[in-house]
Amino acid sequence: MQMLSGLGKARYIPLLILFTLAIMQSCRKNPKEMTDEELARAISEKKTYQQLLGLAGNAGIDTRKFETKAGTQPVFGLLEEIAFGHKPTIRFTQKKIKSDTTLIRDAAEELVNGQSVEKVLEKLEPVFPVYHNLKIHYARLLKEEKKDSAAYVAQTLNAYRWIHRQIQGAPRFVMVNIRGAYLTAMDSAGQHVLTMRTVVGKRDTPTPTIDTYATSIVTHPYWNVPKSIAIKEIFPKAAANPEYLAKNRIQVIDKDGQAINPEELEWGDLTAEKFPYRFRQETGEDNSLGLLKVEIKNPLAIYLHDTNARYLFNSNQRWRSHGCVRVQHPTDLANYMAGTKLLDSDFMTEPDTVSHPPKWHKLKVRVPVFLLYLPADCNPKGDLMYFPDVYKRETPNA
Repeated sequence: MQMLSGLGKARYIPLLILFTLAIMQSCRKNPKEMTDEELARAISEKKTYQQLLGLAGNAGIDTRKFETKAGTQPVFGLLEEIAFGHKPTIRFTQKKIKSDTTLIRDAAEELVNGQSVEKVLEKLEPVFPVYHNLKIHYARLLKEEKKDSAAYVAQTLNAYRWIHRQIQGAPRFVMVNIRGAYLTAMDSAGQHVLTMRTVVGKRDTPTPTIDTYATSIVTHPYWNVPKSIAIKEIFPKAAANPEYLAKNRIQVIDKDGQAINPEELEWGDLTAEKFPYRFRQETGEDNSLGLLKVEIKNPLAIYLHDTNARYLFNSNQRWRSHGCVRVQHPTDLANYMAGTKLLDSDFMTEPDTVSHPPKWHKLKVRVPVFLLYLPADCNPKGDLMYFPDVYKRETPNA
């Protein structure tokens, strides 16, 4: 009888286990009610964090600073790095955009809820096809033990994560790779819409790296000659040859913005360093800026523009400017940045025998613009490309 009684009790053991588990589950705190510290602690106590580190490493992230020997791991810092990267070497940044903390918090909650790390990363990382292709090439290079090449790709992966941060809320963006002398325009999902050649700065007048946004399109722009060019190039030629300014349609502008007659100046009494005027080239197709300029917010007098020397786009040696970026298809770029057909396709081919006044077309939305110095990138087909260090710089930090 005692044996039967014991067997009878044994039947209830599975039920007791299920009941106990149910109580434990009901006592478990809802991740949405947990603090960031509690979420980080919960993830740190699982194998989840090690998986997270491994997949971050596969995206070219240096995970050493996110590894600690004991205690709560820097979970939120790693999640932010996976999603938005860190600032590359950039000379001027108009504004650092804050990370999407809701996106990062949701990712942490999903990890605590048992969602797979791979699924969580799909929601965190940039959805750009170029980013996905770069990750594939990075894994291949590591497998082939080509560490130097992999390091180049890692830098570019971080650059795209940074772009992912900076374009939040923008419908489109433009990226110029100075090192490759080309421009790509993409939508918010990173789909290539435009790709074109550019002419960028020479080694002694390099194009600076910039993270900013476009403000307006200017048709038939004046070229307000930068002071450095005025001192080194324009003034000596004007002082030596009275016909130089007229031949090149360059005006002398006083402090009130009025054009004055250069023949009335005593050039022999003036010096380039103390020249009290500025130079401005009249509008027209022989203007150094061509027929169109894209103004971007920056204190360095850098912009994107057309050119009166379009033959240079046929060359593979396109590091020829004073620092600004000359674009191969300015009309296409202007229309894309405006989000509408701002200019007709024949705008660049219309006869331009007279000087038209400049016209400003303010963009309705800010379009992020990145001038970067990337050692590697993928073309729209997914092929990996490397670019020479034309400015002979040390490789930028990733």
